[in-house]
Amino acid sequence: EGNIRKYAAFVATKAKGEKLLPFDPSGVGKVVEFGSRLAGDQEKLSSKFSDISNLIRESHYWAAKEEAVVVSGVHVEKAIEKKIYRHRRVEDRMREVMVEGTLIVETSGARKGQINGLAVLDTGDHSFGKPSRITATVYAGKGGITNIERETKLSGKIHEKAMLILTNYLGSKYAARKPISLTASITFEQLYGMIEGDSATCAELYALLSAISGVPARQGFSVTGSMDQSGNVQPIGGVNEKIEGFFDLCNHRGLDGSQGVIIPERNVRNLMLRKDVVEAIGEKAFRVVAIDHVEEGIEILMGMPPGEPGPDGAYPEGTVNRLVEDRLDALREASKVEKDRKERGKNENNNQ
Repeated sequence: EGNIRKYAAFVATKAKGEKLLPFDPSGVGKVVEFGSRLAGDQEKLSSKFSDISNLIRESHYWAAKEEAVVVSGVHVEKAIEKKIYRHRRVEDRMREVMVEGTLIVETSGARKGQINGLAVLDTGDHSFGKPSRITATVYAGKGGITNIERETKLSGKIHEKAMLILTNYLGSKYAARKPISLTASITFEQLYGMIEGDSATCAELYALLSAISGVPARQGFSVTGSMDQSGNVQPIGGVNEKIEGFFDLCNHRGLDGSQGVIIPERNVRNLMLRKDVVEAIGEKAFRVVAIDHVEEGIEILMGMPPGEPGPDGAYPEGTVNRLVEDRLDALREASKVEKDRKERGKNENNNQ
């Protein structure tokens, strides 16, 4: 509250010092919201006073153009909108190639082994969220999980660490009684630059679970979130930009109430979404779902409960974890059969 008063005093001092129109309470409120958005936290305000000063001047311009006697919240909103419009050429072009189908991102239907992840692109004056397809394939073998970005030297160290965490989570979850024997690959489709960070770990896990279980994942949802080895979902950066980036694509194609974004529970305090996104959520045309553990997202994406292990350690029928376990058993058996076949062939050659 004290910082809000200081913000209000800064706005008043700046307006008076530069002979600008005074700001009414709604105008000051919108400036405070902008400062909170810059800080990326509902409980903090940004100290980037050069950006705040520019907003104050631009808000005055739009108020003066309308011959208003004070700067209101409407004028501040317009100043923010115009600023974004001036710097969003790259974002608009990126969305255009998605709508055209050149950059493939689906926002409806369901796909096996495919999840929409989210990244933030920064052009210097403007940052925005960009959806990306994450796909996974699984087959019999002992190659483990291959990070295609790592193999092609397009993966940073933090992303590589995240993949190891994902692998260890799978091991602790499904290999407590029997070893895992599979070959799998995960990649970001149509991304040709460096991949860094751990914010796609949850999305990568869901893509892999969908591929193993054979249960298609909803494409109307996008996922962002890091995770630890126990499956606890950890906060990430750029949550507002990520949500808005996916919302804009869905909105362009038409919202139908089945689309949304899964985010970490610990990022709820960082939400400072645009007015149109908030309105769509209020009208239940779009959803933002916060989760604390990776298993909470399974039923949302796959329409089937994850399942808890019974007294014997096995998962119940009709759950994703049971399907994963059954598929891993089948892959393990296939690998064993192949190993036995090779051993027989080797012995036959030695006996000749």
